[in-house]
Amino acid sequence: MGGGMVSFTFHPPYPKRHMEHGSQPEKLDSLKTLTTVIYALYAATFISGITAIVAIVMNYVKKEEVAGTFLESHFRWQIRTFWFGLLWGMIGFVTFIILVGWLVLAANTVWLIYRIVKGWLNLNDGKPMYGG
Repeated sequence: MGGGMVSFTFHPPYPKRHMEHGSQPEKLDSLKTLTTVIYALYAATFISGITAIVAIVMNYVKKEEVAGTFLESHFRWQIRTFWFGLLWGMIGFVTFIILVGWLVLAANTVWLIYRIVKGWLNLNDGKPMYGG
């Protein structure tokens, strides 16, 4: 074919706009690992409920450090998952006696699993949770 010069373009693992906010790659990697740990803590909630408390505290303590990065959307996703999961869990518990609670708790469990898996997969792919 033509003259044959091959060019390669390096694409960083995170969207460029996040690097422009002054985020150092090492710091971003550390925060990505932290976000992974938080997803793991939420997943472990099905074994021991206390891990969700640890996870939500970590979300709020580290929230400002992820501001302006793609991880901010993961923290928002995790925080909303916790609060809505807690709300629907309480509704399911209160309505447990009238059988509808069984359905609410089952739906909440499926929804929580979906949120944890979707978030974890997007994190693994370096994608934000909303848009992008």
